[in-house]
Amino acid sequence: MGIHYDYKSTKGSKLMEKQAKREKKLAEKKAKRKAKEGSKKEAVAEKTLDASKPITLDFLTNPDKE
Repeated sequence: MGIHYDYKSTKGSKLMEKQAKREKKLAEKKAKRKAKEGSKKEAVAEKTLDASKPITLDFLTNPDKE
C-alpha cells in the first residue's frame, strides 16, 4: 500500500532526474558532434595546394608523395 502514497510525493523529483539525464545526454552528443566537425575543418585546411608550385604528372599520379 505504501507505493500508492509514495508515488505522488516522488513524482516531481523523478521527472526532474529524467530531464537532467536527458539534457546530459544531449550535451554529450552536442560536444561529440562539435569535436567531429572541428577535426573535419582542420583536415580540409591542410589539403590546399601551393599556388607557386607547378602541378606535375608525378603529383597527379601519386598525391601522397612529398
